[in-house]
Amino acid sequence: MSDLKLINASCADQNVDVVVNAANNGLWAGGGICGVIFSKAGMNQLTAECKKHKTPLNDGDAVITSACNMTNAKAIIHAVGPNFGATPKAFKELFDAYYNSLKVMMDNGYHSISFPLISAGIFGGSLSNPAGESTKQCCRAYKKFTEDYPDYDIDVLLCAFSAGEYASAQAEFDNWM
Repeated sequence: MSDLKLINASCADQNVDVVVNAANNGLWAGGGICGVIFSKAGMNQLTAECKKHKTPLNDGDAVITSACNMTNAKAIIHAVGPNFGATPKAFKELFDAYYNSLKVMMDNGYHSISFPLISAGIFGGSLSNPAGESTKQCCRAYKKFTEDYPDYDIDVLLCAFSAGEYASAQAEFDNWM
């Protein structure tokens, strides 16, 4: 039985098969959750893993690496969310970042995943509610994935880090669940 939960925590701290990194298209270490994940995994080790992928990736793409030094996960999926400051109507690409992450997880035989709110931080641009929009696209992707693959059970944690993000995400999450 598949499940989607919204929690007030860091995706990098969850005990899951796969932690999702809100990645940039070059797969280099960045700020926010990306910086946290690179730090936990080991900067040099994760950088070397990321260099195995051909970049730049497109918005909505998702690729997998080992978890390197992370002990709470088996792998890291790097999902490229759109920068709404540059592409203000990139809702399909945000949906794709979530959906493609779930697909990559399944293609690698994993069943549990923790997501950050992709494109809800500095990539939120001028969206009025980036945490809510990210939550909406995660819920849409989860719903479509479970419809497309009804026999593949997944456990999804959507992680809102700050109290403000969590409140915005919860309001949208309640509309979907």
